Amino acid sequence: MPAILTVDDSRAVRTIVGKQVKELGFDVLEAEDGIQGLEQLAQAQVDLVLLDVTMPNMDGPAMLQSMRDGGNQTPVIMLTSESKRSIVAGAMKLGISDYILKPFKPEELRSKVLSVLQGEGGGVGGLGAEPAVEVSPAEAGAAAPAPAGGRFVDVLVVDDMENVQKKLRSMVPQHVSLNGYTSAASALAACRERVYRVVLVDTEIPDVNSAVLAQQIRVLQPHAALVALALRTANDVTKEVREQGFDDVLFKPFRPETIDDFLLQYFDNQDFLQIEDNVLRLAPFAGRADKVDRFYNRVHAVFADALEKVAAACYDEVVLDVGTPPLEGDRLPKLVNAVAEKARDFGMSLALVGAPEVRKALGGYTETKDLRLFATVQEARAGGAA
Repeated sequence: MPAILTVDDSRAVRTIVGKQVKELGFDVLEAEDGIQGLEQLAQAQVDLVLLDVTMPNMDGPAMLQSMRDGGNQTPVIMLTSESKRSIVAGAMKLGISDYILKPFKPEELRSKVLSVLQGEGGGVGGLGAEPAVEVSPAEAGAAAPAPAGGRFVDVLVVDDMENVQKKLRSMVPQHVSLNGYTSAASALAACRERVYRVVLVDTEIPDVNSAVLAQQIRVLQPHAALVALALRTANDVTKEVREQGFDDVLFKPFRPETIDDFLLQYFDNQDFLQIEDNVLRLAPFAGRADKVDRFYNRVHAVFADALEKVAAACYDEVVLDVGTPPLEGDRLPKLVNAVAEKARDFGMSLALVGAPEVRKALGGYTETKDLRLFATVQEARAGGAA
């Protein structure tokens, strides 16, 4: 009977994983960190490792590196929050079979476990030849390297004009990997071999019905966001493309502000808010004073989804680590109050973590002056459990 090792410092996560794996008829081994995980691998025959990213003593990437350095090629599925995508990209180079975003749905976990154990996932080493048409770093000027084997890629661009791919490559951060294809056939071939986060399809490709192509891509990439590339017209383009099966539209020619919005929606959440279990960490602000409003607007935009993820994982409390944010005006109190209200809507309490000056900033407002504030996440968790 196949044995699966779940390595996670959260007992709750190990319990959830163990329950789902046992229901599939597999044996389960557990470890609280990478050190214990390596010990388990040395003592028992394991067919699959479900590996958390962030753990004390030895984290997931370090354990994976040690496994591969020692010649252990056991398939690995990485468990991670969206804020850790850059870490997952590094893990891909060491040969993970797949990854799952936390919090995850039980059916997603079971599906990916079965896919890897039954050989359907293919892993990053089981792919065929590379597609012929692709935007390379040399062509793009400063492109991000694709993950090893090319299995996990952030963006697929399908447009018959190659300059579209190059222009987008020049406007997105280097950590966002991108493939570009000028024909529907090449794009569909890539969709059979790779996993994409967002697929961009031009609505005006010669001799191609973009709506039909979108349907074909949807079948091959059911979890990807499908976005139309279109010119602005007097018509309601957004409504038209959604009727054709697209999720959204990105207008050409590209503008910095529209690319910013695109990145915010699909990729840049980790730049403003990091999520790990029930802890939300506000990223440090390193911009100019005139960018403070934009910073807070983006944070407001991503908090609702973040709190929903924490609530879906059945946590009773959410810990918000605001660090040392910009304190001018009432932006921080308004943000914290909005988070507190939303947390209450989900039936969760809120514990704050921040620098001493945060207390002063919050103390001047009725809505936030009585909120609990702790110096560290550890203290917040202990205080919430008391």
